[in-house]
Amino acid sequence: QVQLVESGGGLVQTGGSLRLSCLASVNIFRSYTMAWYRQPPGKQRELVASVTAVGYTYHTDSVKGRFTISRDIAKNTMYLQMNSLRPEDTAVYYCNRLPDWGSGSWGRGTQVTVSS
Repeated sequence: QVQLVESGGGLVQTGGSLRLSCLASVNIFRSYTMAWYRQPPGKQRELVASVTAVGYTYHTDSVKGRFTISRDIAKNTMYLQMNSLRPEDTAVYYCNRLPDWGSGSWGRGTQVTVSS
């Protein structure tokens, strides 16, 4: 079973930046579409961005122009560069396959808090 570990979250002010990392236990980025998801307080988990096995990317409308998904296949790592952060970006951020591998596949996530 693939293990995914998210890191890089923190507390930032509105307009600040963070870079999240997702380290995979095995090299999966050439085989699957991988994605960043987030779960805001009291809300359901939602898709933020994805990258296909061949490198095509998708970003949901609310983060377009501010967030950028990327990956380093040699390092088994996926990133989410987040700029111009807003309070509504506050959430726990997770990485997983798109579609996800199921309820048991989610890691602990990394908390992002944006203060106004």
